[in-house]
Amino acid sequence: MRQAAIAGVGYTEFSKNSGRSVLDLATEATREAAFDAGVPLSEVDGVVSFSVLNDSVSSEAVATTLALPGLRFVMDFQQGGQSPCFMVQQAAMAIAHGYAENVLVFRALNGRSGVRVGSTSFAGGGAQFRYPIGYSAYLMYVAMWAQRYLHETGGSEEDLAAVAIAQRDYAVRNERAVVRKPLDLESYLSSPMVAEPFRVADCTSEVDGACAVLVTSLERARDLRHPPAVIKSAAYRAGQRPGLDIGDQVLYDDYTRNFTALLRDELFGRAGLEPSDVQFAEIYDCFTSTVLFGLEGLGLCARGEAGAFVRSGATAQHGSLPVNTNGGLLAEGYLHGMNTVAEAALQIQGRGGDRQVRRHEVGVVTSGALVDGSALVLTADR
Repeated sequence: MRQAAIAGVGYTEFSKNSGRSVLDLATEATREAAFDAGVPLSEVDGVVSFSVLNDSVSSEAVATTLALPGLRFVMDFQQGGQSPCFMVQQAAMAIAHGYAENVLVFRALNGRSGVRVGSTSFAGGGAQFRYPIGYSAYLMYVAMWAQRYLHETGGSEEDLAAVAIAQRDYAVRNERAVVRKPLDLESYLSSPMVAEPFRVADCTSEVDGACAVLVTSLERARDLRHPPAVIKSAAYRAGQRPGLDIGDQVLYDDYTRNFTALLRDELFGRAGLEPSDVQFAEIYDCFTSTVLFGLEGLGLCARGEAGAFVRSGATAQHGSLPVNTNGGLLAEGYLHGMNTVAEAALQIQGRGGDRQVRRHEVGVVTSGALVDGSALVLTADR
């Protein structure tokens, strides 16, 4: 089997109203990812993507608008933030086994001006029970987990604030970020509550836009424009009884741990690494609490200590473990975590600009918030 790597990344502008079709956004981001890698579109033979609530376009449609000569591998996954690392894993597996040579993985949506995941439009088997009691929006589902976590661990709103403040500091230095105003504790505490314990700054910033990465073999990546971001390991896990639909986690046993605790051993075991080897992390952050879950679940800090860890400055650019160096989904924009993967690749390649971390040979990336999700370990080519 061949080892795979991320060789290029592509973005559109992130905005509140793109005025463009989702297909147009997807085409731009994927074209830019191939160009960034230095791979001609004529050599791309795979396209992979995902969507929620039918808010995107098919991989085959994008292959058409890119005028690809043909496809050997194609995939469209009907899931949300669990997907980016998992889709990259699928692309890497196809390349490893010789089913494709160069695969584009993208996420595109008009997530602010079009279908908004932050709305109350989640249908499904549990909807008939959720809606009559007002349990209807996704932030409510995550808020319930956050409340339980804070209760069990003795955490406070200042733990959540620390995550938002640390990531906003990165966003100030990120031209792509849609929220770049500096944030301090006083400003955080004076902002309105949305769904307890979440205030405005705890919540993701929905945007219109697209992001893509190009996955190829490590051998090929070594001859391209940028140093490879080697896909050292990948894992996906869903806990027992994950729910009837996106809004139903009521059968899950432990609201204080998410999927990261389930996949940690497999993820690092496959890579031949330990959590202590990780030099930076890009943790899915639809809300601030998922960063705390991820830090503890991945073993990057001890149980119940994530808040203190962030407050100590450890996750800042010059801290011991920089986290969400683009400002995260909270501030750069909610591309359902595809931009989280892209940021990790940029950091490994040493292309983080003003946000570049000093130690960047081993990074971990997660995708997902609650019951199920995926993760990658990316490393420098060494």
